[in-house]
Amino acid sequence: MKSATVRELKLELQERSPKEILELCLRLSRFKKENKELLTYLLFESSDEAMYIESVKEEIDEKFENVNRKSPYFVKKSIRTILNHTKKYIRYSQNKETELELLIYFCQKLKDFSPSIHRNRKVETIYFRLIAECKKKTALLHEDLQYDYYRELEAF
Repeated sequence: MKSATVRELKLELQERSPKEILELCLRLSRFKKENKELLTYLLFESSDEAMYIESVKEEIDEKFENVNRKSPYFVKKSIRTILNHTKKYIRYSQNKETELELLIYFCQKLKDFSPSIHRNRKVETIYFRLIAECKKKTALLHEDLQYDYYRELEAF
């Protein structure tokens, strides 16, 4: 089955009644956890971005506490998992400031991580790539925000 384009979906949704759209959204939310999470963000959390950022930061803290530190392989695998979850939450928001805020927070947690990330070359590479990505994304923001974020990035 070939999926329809976004344009085709938009046109079809415009022809549907609000009740049908509600049923479609609920049906969509039953299939994948990500669909349900996105709907939750859009309906409940998008109105208060600061609260959303704090809740994601708390989740990042919790996941860093539960990292398996038995071997460098497990450390790298756990950190990649946390980063993937963080990027998923960034995709929900689609806000550049939220993205930078969460990536910088992730980098800070990674910098303070014990055992040191500098002992594991692969984790260190993840860290340096994230810093470079943050600097690149900071350049796209307004001048005042750029200054604030560059000051935060200097600490790394």
